[in-house]
Order: sequence, then C-alpha cells, then structure tokens
Amino acid sequence: MTRLRVRANGRLVAAVALSTTAFTALTACGAAPDDSADSAAGAKAATAASAADFGGLEALVTAAEKEGTLNVIALPPDWANYGEVIKAFEATYKIKVSSENPDASSSDEIAAVKSRKGQKRAPDVLDLGIAFARSGAAENLFAPYKVEAWDKIPDAQKEKDGRWFNDYGGYVSIGCDAARIKNCPQTFADLLKPEYKGKVALNGNPTKSGSAFGGVYAASLANKGSFGDIQPGIDFFGKLKKNGNFIPVESTPATVEKGETPISIDWDYLNAGYADQFRGKGVDWKVVIPADGVYAQYYSQAINKDAPHPAAARLWMEFLYGTEGQNLWLKGYARPVLLPSMTTEGTADKTFVAKLPKVEGTPSFPESAELDKANATLAENWDKAVS
Repeated sequence: MTRLRVRANGRLVAAVALSTTAFTALTACGAAPDDSADSAAGAKAATAASAADFGGLEALVTAAEKEGTLNVIALPPDWANYGEVIKAFEATYKIKVSSENPDASSSDEIAAVKSRKGQKRAPDVLDLGIAFARSGAAENLFAPYKVEAWDKIPDAQKEKDGRWFNDYGGYVSIGCDAARIKNCPQTFADLLKPEYKGKVALNGNPTKSGSAFGGVYAASLANKGSFGDIQPGIDFFGKLKKNGNFIPVESTPATVEKGETPISIDWDYLNAGYADQFRGKGVDWKVVIPADGVYAQYYSQAINKDAPHPAAARLWMEFLYGTEGQNLWLKGYARPVLLPSMTTEGTADKTFVAKLPKVEGTPSFPESAELDKANATLAENWDKAVS
C-alpha cells in the first residue's frame, strides 16, 4: 500500500502487539448543477464528520446508494485481499466501485486528489502510506470523519479529528522461491552472501513505495541504524547493489512467478499471499520475518475533502472498519487495526489469525519527525547509493 509501495498487481500475540503498540462535494468541470435538494444533500454529506451527522448509519446508506458510485484508486485486488473487499461492499450496498489505476503509488493518489479537484472522476477515498497520510492532512486535502468504531482505534493510530486513521498493517519480510533458491535467506545479513547474486529485489522505489521504504528502514535497524537514522539501510542496499545481489527490478506477482525476482523484500501479507497464489505453479514461496530487522507499519485511510461521492466515501469507511471488512483484510494476511478489540469480543476469525506469519517480539514505530527525516534522507541519497 506503498502502500508507499508501488502496488503492483505491481497488516495472535504478535498481531495484538502490532495493533496495541503503535502506531465538499464538487461536480465535474462544466457539468450542469444539481437540483437544490441534491445540492443540499451533497453539501451535508461533504461536511458530515460521523454517521450520526446523517441521522444514523441507515440514513448514510440511503444517501450513499443514491450517489451509487465510489471512486477508488491504487487498490490492487491481490493487495491485502482488496479484490474481495470491493466485491463484498458492492454485494452489500447498491453502489458500484470504480477502481482506477490499481498499480499506483501513494504519491500518485495525492497527485490525483490535487489534479482532479472538482471532477467527477476524482478519487473519493485513499489508502496511503503513513507519511503520505500525514502530509496530505497537513495540506488540508482530507475530510475529518470518525467511523462508528472510532473509539476502538488506538489514539496513536489516528489523527485526532479523523483526517486519517490506520487500517491494516504488516511486517517487512523476505520472500524466497525455494524451488529456485537452495538455501533461502533468513536475515538481512544473509542477503549479502554471494549465492544470492542477481536475485534480491524490492517492491518499488523507496522514495515512492511504502513497502520498499519499509524494507530500507528494516535494513537500517538490522545494521545499527535507528528510526532517526535510515542511512545504514541505504548503505546496505548500496553494498547489495555493488556486489551484484540487488537488482533494480520492481518485484510483482508477475516477476515472482517468472522467477525474475526469486527473493523479494516486501510486507508479510503480500509475500504470504504469493505463497497461496502460486502454489501448484512451480513456485515454492517461503516467507520469513528477519529477526535482525523487525519493522512493522500500518497503512491509513482518508476521505478526499472534495470527494465527488461524499456519502459513499463515508459508507466505505464504515464498511472497512466493521467486522466484515476487518476480517476480509485478515483473510488477506494483513493485521487489521481493530484486531485487539475483535479478539476480546470474539469476532476475529480464528482461522485467519492462525495463518498469520509468525514474528517474535514487540514492534515499535517511528515518530512523525523521524519519518520526515527518513524520507528526506532517502530522497537525497537513495539514487546515488544504488545507481
């Protein structure tokens, strides 16, 4: 989800630890104006900060179904089970989901919000890497909204007014095709071994991609770096590039299946999904969370302040943060933000919980200033390190 990842078609104990430790509607240019009743309804939806502002969830459903459309962007169907999430939403409500550019990055999402302001094809909702969620909120691009499950989302995982809130997350992992690699790497240190020459890839460019960013952050932690110092991670990939192990190929399902990226550093929920996707197709995909560089990150949801379908946008959020939506992410190996409360309430699907990749220890998360510093350092030094 980048999600800063460039999402190419190309988040029970550890999961609870991950979750508890953290982290005006405008019509298209030139379009005829709506009648006064529709305009008033649209204005109300665009400023609604909760379902209660509609008069309750049922009234929100009525308003959203009247709009009839939801525009989403950068949601690959094989990313955290988004394909099934979209189908379930459409099956539940009389709303068609228009999914554009599933391979887009978080930076592309922000660009679409800005460039399409006032257009009917602007994205209604966004799924963003945390750095982009924070920067977008700072630029006043998002509408404040608090879902009915708001109080169950830990304070550290949401903007206080609801301009963004974390949704699902995962750990940086190393995926490896055991059908092509005799001894799969278990740690970042292993990746330096000569036997992995020309075999190690990231899922995109870390200056744009959240999963690649996470991979460099994890490598930094594995090499005496810190949240405040990502440079050791950049140096590590520079060394991998110099010795020929790191290849500048964006790892995607297609490159994995073809054997072009037999070792991929990516979120555990994506790598775990590959294991299912390619079983029986000659790919023996193994997944490990490297003990020397444990890094976890959530992605965030946000509503476009100028969403062309403001009621549908808000209903989408309610669906995602309901039990069905959270369990659908869990089914895709992602660790939903409400997993702790769902575990307590007995609503988390235990079958899906049991299939999550195993991880040791309790993760910690960078502060906003540390993320900003890491992004600035990557922007300045990444290309020089791996060119």
